[in-house]
Amino acid sequence: MAKKKKNKYPLSKFVGFTLLSLIAGLVVGLMGSVGYTLTDVKSDEKKKSSGVGKIYDDFQIHFMELGNIYAGDSIYIKAGDNDILIDAGSRPSSKETIKNYLNNYVEDGKLEYVIATHAHQDHIASFGCSEGIFYSYDIGTIIDFPLTNSTTSTYKKYVEGKEYAISKGSSYYSALDCINETNGAKKVYTLGEDITMEVLDSRYYVETTKDENDYSVCLLFTCGKNKFLLTGDLEEDGEKYLVELNKDKISNCDLFKAGHHGSYTASSEALLKVVQPKISVCTCVCGSTEYTKNLENVFPSQKYVDRISKYTDQVFVTSLCSDYEKGEYTSMNGNVIVSSNKIECAVNCSSNNTILKDTTWFKENRNCPEEWK
Repeated sequence: MAKKKKNKYPLSKFVGFTLLSLIAGLVVGLMGSVGYTLTDVKSDEKKKSSGVGKIYDDFQIHFMELGNIYAGDSIYIKAGDNDILIDAGSRPSSKETIKNYLNNYVEDGKLEYVIATHAHQDHIASFGCSEGIFYSYDIGTIIDFPLTNSTTSTYKKYVEGKEYAISKGSSYYSALDCINETNGAKKVYTLGEDITMEVLDSRYYVETTKDENDYSVCLLFTCGKNKFLLTGDLEEDGEKYLVELNKDKISNCDLFKAGHHGSYTASSEALLKVVQPKISVCTCVCGSTEYTKNLENVFPSQKYVDRISKYTDQVFVTSLCSDYEKGEYTSMNGNVIVSSNKIECAVNCSSNNTILKDTTWFKENRNCPEEWK
């Protein structure tokens, strides 16, 4: 039976499509915008401008806020009639936030594809926990990492949840199955007319490493002429081999999800000079000291800013830390939606559309690169 699709723009999410939004869109159009984003460059992160940006229906990537102070990934993709979830971090407590968001779009209770990039808690915690994603949805195909060093309880619960989904009829392939097209897996999945998902080759699907992040499953989505690159938490070493194995495929991407949440250890120049992204999204709690007290290295790091600035200033960040010790945070851009109509891309955020360099946090905590002045 053909699935019914909900309104793609739930009222509760995007009330901001008002007369003001229409006027703003007309003004930008008259100024010659081709649609990579409609940003409110004079506002700060507290100003609400939901609905100012466009949302195209053909293809959408939703970078979700996760409902807590911790960095992590959970990315929903709408591609034709396919509902896709990539990762389910950052903690088990994120499960309700993720499910509530998904249920605005996934009316039939089925996720056609679920991809887990690697075994770190901030990417898989809400998959296998009690009432997690594996237990809450009908899942068509699961794709995950061929290798891991993890022995954590979170990983063990992930495996238990995956096995439960398989017992209920889900297909399962590792990324290596996809690359080799073994066991029924494909390297490239057709998601709609002129829309694809490709599992990119990586050295660390077959070779062990001490850095769990380099086991990340890397994906390239295409919608018409637009390309979207997601590399999980791949680090500099893994990025080097990603370029060697996939250089032509990943050149000149419209979107690059910042490597490892905007860490200084990822989004290397070797990768960026090939990708040359027009838009970049950091899935993190901006300014949080979760991993380091070195303020230059908190997400999004100064080195990430310096490197990405050579290619684009269209950088968006999901959340903002207010007080890490108290567990207090707010939205930076909020849930970030990057969409395509097969010709151009647009960005629209649930909180505001202010690019990173124009936020108060950036002005107070980062040295502005020459390219952004």
